[in-house]
Amino acid sequence: MFVKPKKTVEQINFLASARYQNFTYQADKTYKAGEVYPANDATAVGIVFNDVVVDSDTGSQPVAIVVEGYVLKDRLPVAPADEAIEALKEIKFR
Repeated sequence: MFVKPKKTVEQINFLASARYQNFTYQADKTYKAGEVYPANDATAVGIVFNDVVVDSDTGSQPVAIVVEGYVLKDRLPVAPADEAIEALKEIKFR
């Protein structure tokens, strides 16, 4: 895993509950916390938990993906598409 110097993180809390389940996936591109992974469509698997930066120096990086839990839809950086909401059966949007 590639490690960069420490910097301040500003991240909005989009979780509606302390109960959630994350799984680890490999990210091949940069994602912001709250984005639908891997795409905002019917192929959606979950929601990115923390920001992840992927560039030519780092290569693909592990990323935590929320696959089950309650999410505040209005706090996500991009509103999930209807197809993505339907694909994310274990995530409840409030």
